[in-house]
Amino acid sequence: MSEAEPTFMGLNPGGWVALAMLVVFAVLIWKKVPGAVGRALDSKITLIRDQLAEAESLRKEAEALKAEYEAKSASADKDREALLDRAKHEADEIVAKAKTDAEALIERRTRMAEDKIAAEERSAVEQLRASAADAAAKVAARLIAERHDAATDAKLVDQAITEIAGR
Repeated sequence: MSEAEPTFMGLNPGGWVALAMLVVFAVLIWKKVPGAVGRALDSKITLIRDQLAEAESLRKEAEALKAEYEAKSASADKDREALLDRAKHEADEIVAKAKTDAEALIERRTRMAEDKIAAEERSAVEQLRASAADAAAKVAARLIAERHDAATDAKLVDQAITEIAGR
């Protein structure tokens, strides 16, 4: 036993799909879509032909340029030899000047180093003198503190006050 398919107005689902497709095709033809697609394809074909023609002309120009540059390359080899000779001569001059400059620089740097060493020596001597003076002041303060007692200090303070008041 087979099941009955549903129908509407005598058409089963497959029939309705076919009818819908016919309506879509009819609308496409009525709106002139195939002609528009044809015109679009024709314009695309024309564009591609133009691009191919342009590519061909560019290829010919490139071949001409290649030939021109090959000719220039041949003459450039001769120029290169002359440039190499000149460059070697200039390099020899530069090396000689660099040696002279390096010797002068070494002499200048040596003088600067000697001056810096002398300055460092003076600074070290000044620091040594300052340290010696500081040590001497500390020793003197300690000796004074050991030799003076509170009574001596009081007497010195009184004497200083008297001198200040007397002025």
